[in-house]
Amino acid sequence: MAAAEQSDSLRIATFNVENLGAIGDHGVTIEERIRLLRPQLLRLRADILCLQEVDSQSDGRKLKALDALLADTPYARFHRAVSLSRSKGIPRDKHNLVILSRYPLVEHRQIHHDLVAPPFFSSAVRDPDRGEPTLIEWDRPILYAAVRLDDDRILHIVNLHLRAPRAAFVPEGKEKGGAWRTMSGWAEGFFLAAVKRAGQALEVRLLLDRIMDDDAEALIAVCGDFNADTHEVPVRTIRGDEEDAGNPHLAMRTLVPVERGLADSRRFSVVHHGRPQMLDHILVSRPMLGRLRAVEIHNEALGDELITSRAVRGSPESFHAPVVAEFVGRVENHDGGS
Repeated sequence: MAAAEQSDSLRIATFNVENLGAIGDHGVTIEERIRLLRPQLLRLRADILCLQEVDSQSDGRKLKALDALLADTPYARFHRAVSLSRSKGIPRDKHNLVILSRYPLVEHRQIHHDLVAPPFFSSAVRDPDRGEPTLIEWDRPILYAAVRLDDDRILHIVNLHLRAPRAAFVPEGKEKGGAWRTMSGWAEGFFLAAVKRAGQALEVRLLLDRIMDDDAEALIAVCGDFNADTHEVPVRTIRGDEEDAGNPHLAMRTLVPVERGLADSRRFSVVHHGRPQMLDHILVSRPMLGRLRAVEIHNEALGDELITSRAVRGSPESFHAPVVAEFVGRVENHDGGS
């Protein structure tokens, strides 16, 4: 593939395309979804695009819907990294992560309990005698890529989709209609969900510290659907504010949400029951923040994920707004190098 064209700007975007390629029950075709989603992707003008909830199709679990969406766009020629099933080594049937990059990928891999072992848990609800403990495993991996920019610097990209704060599965915890049998059962499921998403966030933080151990001036962007606002535990875990650590020497280890550059009234990527929320983020390291030029959240046509989805069953829309940040693409070193 041809080398990336040199540019003085670098646009990084994240977009949860919500079950792209899933077979719906209400007659909405992939062609209808593409007609809505493709203009959104083109508007991003992204050089690096992180996608969440890309589903696979057919026995070989090919990303046919994604290929159709990207056809006849610049993204079709981008370098690509995809999360895989740990057991089969191919994309999972649902909710894959994808990184698309105009720039070459020096390295890419997924991280799923590589840095944090699954904790053990003994159910107090199902087994009052606290019998055999079970493992709590994260629902999804995180996807990492190292990208070589025009100025020969390495940009570290992390694409993630953290678990939503909804109660996790508890064996025999629900009735046939889907209602929880007991409040204690629901509470245990909610606790398990919190552990899963906090564990994902911890694994990201450990990865970031390893990157910063190797390069204190590392360019880093953590992108995706965090299912959490900036004040909530998962985002705080990944950001690592120096106020939490109480150590001024760790200030360079913190990440900054780029949406802070926007007014509060514009700072939302999801509308839930009439309440705007910022759940999709691009968090950047301090050296990357120094390159930041502009931030956009394309939320003008955003529907309510609770109300609209019930009023219009099988809506072809995504109920997440894309987030895009523009940075200086090439920085010259005035000491004689790049």
